[in-house]
Amino acid sequence: MESTQLVVGTPENLDAMIASAPGHLVVVYFWGPQCPNCEVFARDLPELLTALPKNVTVVKTNAYEHPELARRFALFGIPGFVLFKGGVKLGMMRQYYGREYWQAVIDEKAGEPPAAQG
Repeated sequence: MESTQLVVGTPENLDAMIASAPGHLVVVYFWGPQCPNCEVFARDLPELLTALPKNVTVVKTNAYEHPELARRFALFGIPGFVLFKGGVKLGMMRQYYGREYWQAVIDEKAGEPPAAQG
């Protein structure tokens, strides 16, 4: 299976990535260097990317380089994952609980219809 897109998020490009096409799930992954749990996720990430639906993009954002983005999404620890579809925030995962849990949440949210914007 083809790998899902992995891109780097910055203050300059994050909003454009979040406002993706309806039906597309954007997972903003906040990480930082010397974060043991981030390293665990990073080891699993290549395998996770190959298993994700085609309508999923993972946006890797360094919370230490861009603390304004971490504050914007109320992150108090890393790794943290903020999920968007059609520009609408669907929810967050505030920790990495392992491959099976992470994959199940992403699969569920990728299959949900886009939220109505009001």
